[in-house]
Amino acid sequence: MTQTTAQQTDLTSQAGAINVQVNGELQPMPEGATCADIITQLGLVNGERFAVERNEEIVPRSHLDTVVLEEGDRIEVIQAIGGG
Repeated sequence: MTQTTAQQTDLTSQAGAINVQVNGELQPMPEGATCADIITQLGLVNGERFAVERNEEIVPRSHLDTVVLEEGDRIEVIQAIGGG
């Protein structure tokens, strides 16, 4: 079920929640969430080929679990797909 902007705002008005934009869509996240949490939420796993960008800067894979999200961050997750 898709949440409306009003519902998402209600979630972030609660203590401990922030809004971030993930691949162009507003996403409420708990305060203290990291880029690794976004990857988990998207169902991606280690070994898959993807890149994460936070506010137009690439986040190295080695830093995914240490980069803490902030209100208003813009996250883009790009997945590499091979074919023949």
